[in-house]
Parts: sequence; C-alpha cells; structure tokens
Amino acid sequence: MSESAVRITLSEHVALAERVSEELSASISRYAELVLATLAGGGKLLFCGNGGSAADAQHVAAEFVVHFGVERKGLPAIALTTDSSILTAVGNGPGFDALFERQVEALGEAGDLLVLHSTSGESENLLRAAAAARARGLTSVALLAKGGGRLRDRVDLALVVPTESTARAQEMHIIIEHVVCEIVDRAYTSQG
Repeated sequence: MSESAVRITLSEHVALAERVSEELSASISRYAELVLATLAGGGKLLFCGNGGSAADAQHVAAEFVVHFGVERKGLPAIALTTDSSILTAVGNGPGFDALFERQVEALGEAGDLLVLHSTSGESENLLRAAAAARARGLTSVALLAKGGGRLRDRVDLALVVPTESTARAQEMHIIIEHVVCEIVDRAYTSQG
C-alpha cells in the first residue's frame, strides 16, 4: 500500500514539473533575468513567505549568499523571515500584517528585487509587502499557486504553478528557485 502511495505522489510531482516546464519556462527565464539585472545594478534580493514558504525564502537566500552549485562570490540576499527580534517587535506592535512591509520600508531600495513565496497569494503581510515594494521602487516577483490569489496582480512578475496542492506548489517553487540559481551560477562563472 505505501509503495503505491509513493509512486502516486512522485507521479504527481513529475507531471506537475512537466506542466511547469511547458507553461512557465518563459516566466522563469524572465525571473532569472530580473535577478541578474538586480545584482548587476548593485541591488539586493529580498525574500519572504509564511510557514513552509518562509523556509523556502530562507533556503534560497542562503543559496545566493553562500553558493549554489559552484564557488563564486557571495551575492546580496536577505530572508525577511529570520530576525526574531524584528518579527516579535512587529508582531507586538504594528501587527503581523505589517511584518514584511516594515522590513521592505526599512531595507528595500529602488533597484532591489522582492521575491514573495505564497501558495495562496492571499496573505495580508505579503500583499502589504508588495505594495511597499512598489512604493519604494523595487521590482517584485511572486511564486504562487492556486490561481495566484490577489498577489498575482500586485507584482511585476507572477509565476503561478498550476496546482491546488500546497505541497506540490512548494516543491515546484523550490525547483524554480534552483533553476534560477543555476542560471545565476552560469552567469557568474562565465564572467570569471
């Protein structure tokens, strides 16, 4: 019974990966271009999300700061999900809905790129972060699913994974991020 469940789950993953490849390749390429342009222009990458998407944001920021597949210089990336003093101060003061908005206001500058991870596209703290990014002149990208929610129309580039499953969406989000990391690695390796 469990072997059958494993095969079903992995088959769902593979089928969705094929759809993402067919439907989102151009958008993933555009996302990679935005990352490279941001870094070339001296900007930084800001990542955020809630729950499992927060873990994805942290994971990806680490890939840029440390390295992904090749040794290269560290690249400026910050996960807005990691400073417990900021998280608790905002939660205790302005409230959780302002969590990422406040950090974008404090840390974001024109020329930076804000990357929002969300399976629903409906989290108020991400919607407010996207608005703050727009007001400060940041470019924004959202990795979404379930139709993209309200966040889809509030960012410069939305990558909406065609699934209603939170687990499958998060799996695809990390694959998309890894593809972008590989593209960035190739660009920095070719520069010597």
